[in-house]
Amino acid sequence: MFYPLSPYRRGERARQKTVCLAPLAAAQGALARYNPWRDSIEVRREPLRDVETFLKHLYQEYEDQYPRSRAAHEEAKRLLVDGVSHGARLFAPFPFRITAARGPYVKELGGAQIIDYWQGHYANILGHNPPVIVEALQAELERGFGLQTGIPDEGQTAFAATLAKATGAEKVRLTTSGTLATMYAIMLARAFTGRNAVLKVGGGWHGANPLALKGVARTAEGFTAVDSTGLPKSAEEEILVTRFNDVEALEEVFRRRGEEIACFIFEPCPGGGGFIPATKAFMGAARELTRRYGALLILDEVITGFRFCASGVQRLYGVQADLSTFGKIIGGGMPVSAVVGRADVLERASESVPKRVWFNGGTFAAHPLSVRAGQAMLDYLIAHEDTLYPALAAKGDWLRRNIERVFADRGILARCTGDDAEAIPAGGSLGWVNFPLREDVPLTAPEDVTDPSVCDVALREKALKIGLLLEGVNVVHGLGAISLEHSEEVLARTLEAYDAFAKRLSREG
Repeated sequence: MFYPLSPYRRGERARQKTVCLAPLAAAQGALARYNPWRDSIEVRREPLRDVETFLKHLYQEYEDQYPRSRAAHEEAKRLLVDGVSHGARLFAPFPFRITAARGPYVKELGGAQIIDYWQGHYANILGHNPPVIVEALQAELERGFGLQTGIPDEGQTAFAATLAKATGAEKVRLTTSGTLATMYAIMLARAFTGRNAVLKVGGGWHGANPLALKGVARTAEGFTAVDSTGLPKSAEEEILVTRFNDVEALEEVFRRRGEEIACFIFEPCPGGGGFIPATKAFMGAARELTRRYGALLILDEVITGFRFCASGVQRLYGVQADLSTFGKIIGGGMPVSAVVGRADVLERASESVPKRVWFNGGTFAAHPLSVRAGQAMLDYLIAHEDTLYPALAAKGDWLRRNIERVFADRGILARCTGDDAEAIPAGGSLGWVNFPLREDVPLTAPEDVTDPSVCDVALREKALKIGLLLEGVNVVHGLGAISLEHSEEVLARTLEAYDAFAKRLSREG
């Protein structure tokens, strides 16, 4: 059973003064933006001088605080590679293990309740195990229809109809993961255009999709390397990489290679690159250039789909991609993804096409429980769109701005990315925390937030991660995704955790 979080287990509360939130219910305009920089505050412009010693102390405290998770991780490593089943779930010194999850909380193996902003790889927009989804799944199982049959049913047709109507798509094909969705989308684009080259942005992550595994992780040379071994040598030449939000660079690559490009695939807000929204200029250029050169525009909305509105975020840009990929939120916490878009492109997967794209989705494509959970989720989001998304955006805006403030109050320069008033005026519920080395540095692309000469990456990815877990808060890339269940009280306690870390960091600097 879950209870409200108790005061911090450590002796000194991180912050004695009351944290005041404006009522989140009045989402429109209630939480005003403000600039945290003040002439009287000298902000940190250099990386932490002795990060290794700082991390050593944090790691030791973390090991002391979560001993059962440490033991469980050591046991898991005996059988599971690195002790996990996904690289994003592994971090130093070891990931904590959980026994339950509900709303904004997860329960650690030793009993500690942790406020969670990972939320199922950003999938759980309603929080962990929301009743609307749990009840739908229970009802499906109770009527004797829930486990895989491999036989078509009406549920997948209804789900596809809802998804198509919400996104403006002509056709839908379901599969089980974002990785597969983006892989199949690229295969469709190659088949439709008869071309091989795939253009993506540096820092863009489209799952472990072998057709886009280049320029994901940053190296000393930037986003230029093929990221995985085991790929054909042709990947080096066939996967092209351009800078996100750089219209001139995009125009240049199309001038040089436009006749070879089958598709341009990118995330409107790169999940591994700061959640920085595409500018309207970049989105518009992507649409215009792909049309001009006969390439397809693929928008990877696995993260952004139904995160900003009850559709793809492309709706807010006034753009319609040729193909779009959806996942995460549309499954309601169950494994489902989709490729949606133009009928003439998706029909290349039809059995009626002599040389078709083998888009067969997998044994568990359109799994009855996944489809039922997805239907319940989409129905809920569509029905509550007018109130749900403004409330989420207000929470996101408040937390991002106040995180910047608590660091500024301690003399530390922090900047949150994840919103852009010009590109997405409604705001959003995603965020990264960055520690720029200069106040005037622009953070407009994944290159900026992952470059250790621009931002203190180790401070964000290692120290802040563990420092906040010591205060009972789990984040990814400094923050993560806010759910509807992150209440005013939860946000206030989250801010206390950031302030406790900022206080500790100011003593170390």
